[in-house]
Amino acid sequence: MEPVFPQVMPHEAELSPHERQRRELMLTLQIYGSKPVAELSDMTEGERCKWLFWNLHENLDGIRMMEPTLQARVSSMQFTVLDGSKLIGDGAMEKRLDLSCQWTLTLTYPGFPEEMMHALGDGWVNLIIAEQAPSYLTVEDGQKAYLDADHAIYPNQLYLEGWITNGVWQEMRQPLSNVHPGSRTDVVLLDNVLFPVRQGFDFVTGPPGSIGVVNMEFRVFSHPAERRMSRRGETQHRS
Repeated sequence: MEPVFPQVMPHEAELSPHERQRRELMLTLQIYGSKPVAELSDMTEGERCKWLFWNLHENLDGIRMMEPTLQARVSSMQFTVLDGSKLIGDGAMEKRLDLSCQWTLTLTYPGFPEEMMHALGDGWVNLIIAEQAPSYLTVEDGQKAYLDADHAIYPNQLYLEGWITNGVWQEMRQPLSNVHPGSRTDVVLLDNVLFPVRQGFDFVTGPPGSIGVVNMEFRVFSHPAERRMSRRGETQHRS
């Protein structure tokens, strides 16, 4: 039998202040995060946020097996242009896109044929529009955003802080501005783009306890009735 050596944990003195704060936060979430996934349906939205953050930090391999997907369904949009912003540098124009949204977590349970969806409550997606991340936004090269939790009750309200290129904004501005009730836009985060901001994951940064995001998707949905009307029109045109 091969000898089993105890895992050597970094001494507290070797931990950065950021990592110490992260560990303290995770201890407050452990009572929720360590609960089995079957209990998610009985939790409040805030408790599900705590469950998600703890598992992404402390049980990353385990939760990845459930292929978690976060979707932010956009309910309203605010686009702001600030001329000559010193925060961007060289007096360049700053463009901000603030999306009010409803967050949903989708999980695939082993042994279950269908995905399970759990509401996480209202939140925000706050994006800078620029060709590269501004210096004041805390992200690493290749990182697009970080997921954090708002204010005193951690986590309480999810928000995404990040940036997109002007090209992405030009592609998405019309769908986001579409007021048709049968059309909607979601910001989607897949499991393979989410990484805990902790010691050993130095390719993502953010506030203590946050989740680094290295990519995000924008998906546009239209109502089935709207698509049927479009197909009927095409058929009449061809005849």
